[in-house]
Amino acid sequence: MSVIKKPIITEKMTDQAEVFNRFAFVVDKKANKIEIKKAVMEMYDVEVESVRTMICIGKKRVRGTKSGMITGRTSTYKKAIVTLSEGESIDFYSNI
Repeated sequence: MSVIKKPIITEKMTDQAEVFNRFAFVVDKKANKIEIKKAVMEMYDVEVESVRTMICIGKKRVRGTKSGMITGRTSTYKKAIVTLSEGESIDFYSNI
C-alpha cells in the first residue's frame, strides 16, 4: 500500500512552505497520521514535526452537451499537511 500518492503544489502551499515550512500531500484514505509521518520521513529523508489530515469531499459538476446536461462528481480524497522541523526542506523540482 502506497501511503503518499502525490504532492500538492499550489500557490497557497508554496507560500506555506516558504513561511511555515509546511508541505501538502494527497494520501491514501485509510492512512493515519503515524503512517503518513513515517512515509514522508522515509521518502524525503526529513524530520517531521506534525501532521494534520483532512478529507476533501468531491464537488458536484454539471456540463452541458448536445445531448443534454451531464452531472457527476469529482473524487473524494484525503489531504495531509506536514510541518517539518526547523532547517528541513523538501525540493519537489530537483528531478525535473
